[in-house]
Amino acid sequence: NAPSDLHLLEITSAVMASSPAVLMRLVASAYTVAEKAGTIVRKVLQSGELGIVEKTGANDLQTLADRLVQKSICASLSKSFPKVTIIGEEELPAEDVEEELLENGHSSLILQKSCPNQYASLKEEELVVWVDPLDGTKEYTEGLLDHVTVLIGIAYGGTAIAGVINQPFYNYQMGAGASLGRTLWGVLGLGAFGFQLQEVPDGKRIVTTTRSHSNKLVIDAVQAMEPHDVIRVGGAGNKIIQLVEGKASAYVFASPGCKKWDTCAPEAILHTVGGKLTDMHGNAYRYDANVKHMNSAGVLATLRNHEYYLSRVPQAVLQALPSD
Repeated sequence: NAPSDLHLLEITSAVMASSPAVLMRLVASAYTVAEKAGTIVRKVLQSGELGIVEKTGANDLQTLADRLVQKSICASLSKSFPKVTIIGEEELPAEDVEEELLENGHSSLILQKSCPNQYASLKEEELVVWVDPLDGTKEYTEGLLDHVTVLIGIAYGGTAIAGVINQPFYNYQMGAGASLGRTLWGVLGLGAFGFQLQEVPDGKRIVTTTRSHSNKLVIDAVQAMEPHDVIRVGGAGNKIIQLVEGKASAYVFASPGCKKWDTCAPEAILHTVGGKLTDMHGNAYRYDANVKHMNSAGVLATLRNHEYYLSRVPQAVLQALPSD
């Protein structure tokens, strides 16, 4: 006799429980792919041949590491997840990817974690991956190695829901014996891992902002926050790490310049721990496959007290940066 509906349901949920959700498989793969990317970034630096190319000018650079890492990440993930949309920063010619750039492993630790219910039945074709192979390229070429990150963000329905950030040179100032690099990751509704969440002590307002893309609007917006201190560093990924590790309370960038691949992964991790990333008007950015790449109304990101910082944005800044 035919199995009852209830019995079928039990079988289905048993199968679902034994095979990890697509999202968790994708995050687990992105983790090992990001670790490999970190290795590539370090190797290129050790070789001394950075292969620097100017894209639109001296502040918009591409190196051999950007190119190799993007090939590695995109080819590895699309091989394992052929229906996922993957959007990378670098415009590279379609070509065969060398076998040694491919990474097909996955983090078994991540696969052991259960997927948040709201994402448990997502399909590959519903997910969009935003890749910045090397965030902080300019700093990389100048030896400011702690600014450099590799960013893999995962979006569903226009929202950043998971992110992986590799910091290839984490610990590089610790000297010869230190193990280099670390990987931070998070999934909304599950948690964020690979770092110790900390807040800036005693309500101090420490603003982190751009190092190489400043202008009057950027400076005015930072000053309007009445900061006790201002830090100027490279890389969007790096600035969000400062927020979650208690080194800064707000990331203020009142200018176009940041792109979706700069903010998708960091935003997912920040939101996972209760922070917020918006444009200067307080509107969320969307990460659908067909959106424009530029975050044209700037970036305001905080771990706490987002409303305070929004309330301080000067009118002139809001007028200069219309929301999409």
